[in-house]
Amino acid sequence: MALTKSKKHEVVTEVSELLGNSKLTVVAKYQGTTVKAIQALRREAKASGTKVSVVKNRLLIKALESNDKLKDIDKSALTGQLLYAFNSEDEVAPAQSLANFAKTNPTIEFVGAITSEGEFMSAQSVTVLASLPSKPQLIAGIINTLKSPVNGVISGLKGNLHGLLQSIEASKA
Repeated sequence: MALTKSKKHEVVTEVSELLGNSKLTVVAKYQGTTVKAIQALRREAKASGTKVSVVKNRLLIKALESNDKLKDIDKSALTGQLLYAFNSEDEVAPAQSLANFAKTNPTIEFVGAITSEGEFMSAQSVTVLASLPSKPQLIAGIINTLKSPVNGVISGLKGNLHGLLQSIEASKA
């Protein structure tokens, strides 16, 4: 069913807003993916704050051109059946969501990504980005790194106290 002119304008406005707020918008091919699989992808991605949309390329290009930062992006890769993953909170989450889903559904294939700075990243760069740990994982790693010296001191003191207590008990006997 064809979209009316007013509906197309609504879609362009919504996509323009999503692009403006998104830290990273990942572009992927989905040809051959079932509707059920795309619905499952949307549910999984929503858990990480990522919104997955299938938008006509023509409408997305209009949304890009309406945004001052994004109007100069190379649009030559935006051909074929594409889906777009937007996330306004985390740069890595949309790439990870699609990469994790692509492990079980190989019909999903990265085309590239649009950064909030107005650059188009290659598919290889998006694949590398998807392999990075998420923001919570990085924070947990930093906390563990900062805690390790304290844990080492406590372990050392514990060992010395046990040795001291065993010496005292041995001398009593």
